Amino acid sequence: MTSLLPIETAPRKFTPAPATDDEAAAMFRAAANMFRLWGVTDEEAATLLDLPIRTYRRWKAGKIGRIDRDGKARLSNLMGIHKALRVIFREAQRGYAWIKAPNAAFGGRSGLEVMLGGELTDLMRVRRYLDAERGGW
Repeated sequence: MTSLLPIETAPRKFTPAPATDDEAAAMFRAAANMFRLWGVTDEEAATLLDLPIRTYRRWKAGKIGRIDRDGKARLSNLMGIHKALRVIFREAQRGYAWIKAPNAAFGGRSGLEVMLGGELTDLMRVRRYLDAERGGW
């Protein structure tokens, strides 16, 4: 007869690994494409990423520099916003349009207007709202 072996069942603390530089660069390239689809200007994109406009344009041209922890967090939130919009809207174009549409949850401002406050928490606010709308956490 086969005997059963004990297994560890205690919950383990989840500690996410930080994004690597390569992952951050890939997120930047995806975000630059997403900004184009959203109709976001270079100046607005630089604000969302908290970068000088010249740096944003240099990175957009393919010369991506070191992305710090804050930049990685901003990119991660932007990817979460994109994902939530793709889950909520079957037609991608509707999700792209949502970003500039007035929203009662934001006092009549659009998601983009909220995010253009420039703080990481502004991006997080839009992401949390969309995650709640799609039934995520």
